[in-house]
Amino acid sequence: MKANRSIPSAAVIPVLIYPDVREAVAWLTGAFGFEERVRIGDGHRSQLRYGDGALIVGDVHGERRPPRHGEVTHSVTVRVEDARAHCEHARAFGARILMEPADFEYGERQYAAEDLAGHRWTFSETLDDVAPEEWGGQTVTP
Repeated sequence: MKANRSIPSAAVIPVLIYPDVREAVAWLTGAFGFEERVRIGDGHRSQLRYGDGALIVGDVHGERRPPRHGEVTHSVTVRVEDARAHCEHARAFGARILMEPADFEYGERQYAAEDLAGHRWTFSETLDDVAPEEWGGQTVTP
């Protein structure tokens, strides 16, 4: 894949819609630790990064709308070094914690949160390398 400084280098880049792009960027960087890398217009779009991942924050326009209360259409999973510490930081910033950090049989400690616009997030800390077959999953492609 060719490099282009005008787009994040991640292979998969979710675009999440927020009523106020600048407010969302401030919140996502403050609460969840994202870093802004490119700003497009004053309130049109912003490219954020977290580790080797990327996210685009988009404005409301035409058919693009943020989530509606009481509906879940998607969730974004982000890998973190310390799920408990990340959760406490997000909580202190005002994130709505939907699930406290919990350890799972597939080797991850995870918590779930909702951001200021209602987007759902799962933050996951790897505790151990566990084969999917050990917990009931199936490896399809090595």
